[in-house]
Amino acid sequence: MVEQPSEPLDSVFHALADPTRRAMLRSLAERERTVSELAGPFRMSLAAASKHVKTLERAGLVRRQVQGRTHVCSLDPAPLSEAQDWLRFYERFWTERLDALAALFESPDDRPEKE
Repeated sequence: MVEQPSEPLDSVFHALADPTRRAMLRSLAERERTVSELAGPFRMSLAAASKHVKTLERAGLVRRQVQGRTHVCSLDPAPLSEAQDWLRFYERFWTERLDALAALFESPDDRPEKE
């Protein structure tokens, strides 16, 4: 099977699909952290944490700097903007549907008069 290169948006949603990676991103939003610090709350091995970080890196959400034997990670939120744009379409979609539903439940006295 030939693997097709993944679109950037696909990589972002893949990275966000895992609750551990979402928690790591939340943690990185506060400050830079080492891979050890990212692994800590999950009681996972450094190898497992590094795999999560690599997935976040491939999505462009995390930058990793090597300082000696320590790997320091920082958040790069730019790819989240494209995901937010994609989701914004569905936000408008559901807002319009819910507004239409709310209009159906308004009492006749509450409805604005039509000209």
